[in-house]
Amino acid sequence: MTDTKSTNITWHESNITKEDREKLNGHKAAVIWFTGLSGSGKSTIAHAVEQALYDRGCHTIVLDGDNIRHGLNKNLGFSPEDREENIRRIGEVAKLFTEAGVIAMTAFISPYRADRDKARQLARDRAFIEVYVKCAVDVCEQRDVKGLYKKARAGEIKEFTGISAPYEEPLNPEVVVDTGVETLQESARKVLSYLEEQGIVPLRRA
Repeated sequence: MTDTKSTNITWHESNITKEDREKLNGHKAAVIWFTGLSGSGKSTIAHAVEQALYDRGCHTIVLDGDNIRHGLNKNLGFSPEDREENIRRIGEVAKLFTEAGVIAMTAFISPYRADRDKARQLARDRAFIEVYVKCAVDVCEQRDVKGLYKKARAGEIKEFTGISAPYEEPLNPEVVVDTGVETLQESARKVLSYLEEQGIVPLRRA
């Protein structure tokens, strides 16, 4: 799905660089890639981090898996091939946001390491922070207000990650949060602390 079919196209460079936009924004651009099982808390933590950054005056956006499938990726299913294309597109979109100087957060299961690695490669010289939202399957099931795990175990949903499709845990994520034992505030604080340590956002004054 990554073959280039367009011809006679030319890349046009902008007169304004990513660094120019970062200077204007007062913080660096970054991709924060939240990955984990359905129900692990990816979207919840991403929005908590976004709120904290917004309160500091940072320019952010959250790209949520379900939301993206309502529009940009509505023509994709959940086969391995479609999952790969789903993540490829999101990697490209996140890259565009970083070129605008934005901190782009993605909340996708993104079950395959190879696909996450490709998203990292797309970021190139931009900060890419993989956040593993760790949570046991049984805990995710307990939180499952949509009833997706129940349907998956009943065979009503095919290729459901963690039940009938694999999830490949990150090997060297920048941040690991364990939502089975941590509060939302503790998990969000871990991410924010990493951003501060890496100089992506300024240290918050007491």
